[in-house]
Amino acid sequence: MSSSYRFLLSRQWVILTLVALLLIPVMVRLGFWQFHRHEERVARNELIAASLAADPVPVRELATPGRGPEGDARYRPVTATGTYDTRHEKVVRQRTPGDSKEIGYHVLTPLLLADGSAVLVNRGWIPAGGDLTKFPDVPPAPSGKVTVTGRLMQDETESGGVKEKRGLPPRQVMLIDSGRAAREMDRPVLGGYIALAETSPEPSGEQPRPLPEPDHDSIGAHLAYAFQWWLFAAGVPVGWVVLVRRELRERLAEGGRDGAAPGAGAGGSSPDGNGPDGRVPAGRPSPAPSAAKGTDRPAD
Repeated sequence: MSSSYRFLLSRQWVILTLVALLLIPVMVRLGFWQFHRHEERVARNELIAASLAADPVPVRELATPGRGPEGDARYRPVTATGTYDTRHEKVVRQRTPGDSKEIGYHVLTPLLLADGSAVLVNRGWIPAGGDLTKFPDVPPAPSGKVTVTGRLMQDETESGGVKEKRGLPPRQVMLIDSGRAAREMDRPVLGGYIALAETSPEPSGEQPRPLPEPDHDSIGAHLAYAFQWWLFAAGVPVGWVVLVRRELRERLAEGGRDGAAPGAGAGGSSPDGNGPDGRVPAGRPSPAPSAAKGTDRPAD
C-alpha cells in the first residue's frame, strides 16, 4: 500500500470501512424484502378481483368444520341457508367501517344450517357507543329461515396485528375464530366466516352497516421502497471513495505546508539572497570583501 494511503489502516478508517461493508448487504436485503411485499400485494389483488367476479357457490363446497377457505377459495362469493342463533351472537371489538377511522364493532352471528352445523356470519359494523364494558345495542338479526350471500373469509389470527385479550366484557372478542365458536356452541362450525353482502328475504328495520369489499386496487409504495434501498446500497461505496479522496487531499495539503523551510522566501532563497545552502547562485558576482574583515589598506 502506498504511504499516502496508510491512513486507511487507522482504527477510525477500519471501523468506517467495516460499517460500510455491513450496510451494503443489509440494504440489498431490505430492498428485496420490499420487492417481495410488492409481489405479494399484486398477487393478493389479483386473487381478490378474480374471486369477487366468480359466481356464488354453496358454502359447504369451500369450507368444512375445522377447515376454512384456502388458496383461490378465499374471498369467493358463497351462499348459506339457515336460521340465526342470536343466543351465541358476539361483537368483535376495535373495528372500523372500511376507510373510516371511527371505532366500533363487527356483529358476528352464527347461522345454523340444515345438517346441524353452523357458519359464522359477519353481519356488518355498528358504532361503539358510550359504555365499552357492556354489550352494545345490536340491530336484531332477521328471524326465520334466511339465505345469506357474502364473501368467504379466513379465520383471523394474531399475525394481523390484533391480539386476543382476556378479561373482555361478556360476548365480546378481538378476533373471529370459528374453532372457538365450535367449542362454545358445542356443534360443528365451518372454518372461516361469511362477510355478509345480501340477505334474502331482505330484512326489515335497521341492520349493521355492510362491510366494503377488500381493497384490490392499491399496491402501496413497496416497489419504490425497494429501489430506494438499492440506491442507498449503491451509494455506500461511492460515499466511501469520496471520503477517502477528501482525506487524501487534506493530508497531502498538510504535508506540503509542513515540509516548507521556516522563513524561506519565494524560490527558496535565504534572507541574504543566496540559495538555501548559502552558496551564491550561478551568474551572480561574489560580493566584494568587506573592510571589516581585515582588508589591507594602502600606506599613507
